[in-house]
Amino acid sequence: MIRATLACLAFAAPAFADGHVGPRLTGTMVNTSGANIGSVSVFETESGIVRVVVAARGLEPGAHSIHLHATGLCEGDFSSAGGHIAGDAQHGLVAGGPHPGDLPNGFVEVEALNYEAFNERIAVDRDLMDGDGSALIVHSGPDDYESQPAGDAGHPVACAVLGEP
Repeated sequence: MIRATLACLAFAAPAFADGHVGPRLTGTMVNTSGANIGSVSVFETESGIVRVVVAARGLEPGAHSIHLHATGLCEGDFSSAGGHIAGDAQHGLVAGGPHPGDLPNGFVEVEALNYEAFNERIAVDRDLMDGDGSALIVHSGPDDYESQPAGDAGHPVACAVLGEP
């Protein structure tokens, strides 16, 4: 289950107490030119639910799909990050879905994305810290939550390799 998406005008990661967390991964969000545009933090809470926090600037206003991808590599057009972390699931909110790496859309206002989501289908150590790592990608458009294999989300516009801080 995924809960809550947050969009704000400021460029800053939400400041919430998180001293109770388990494994944590962080990453620097880059655009297709390689410029640093923000940060990502992904960690397990005491309850085992994974919390995803993204703060980015310089993105087009509107809805953007956000997904966890199977390979920790953000090169070129970001196809190097591979597909979504999918397991045996279908993409989106269809029968047999969603993928473990599917997250709710994020919303950009005045070029800033402040995003938070919770994901109960993924584990940091099992799914994100495997042999080839993982990445978080922001796409140019919204996820329709049903088109296979990736929600007709448009091309990747930002990517962060997830690694230990």
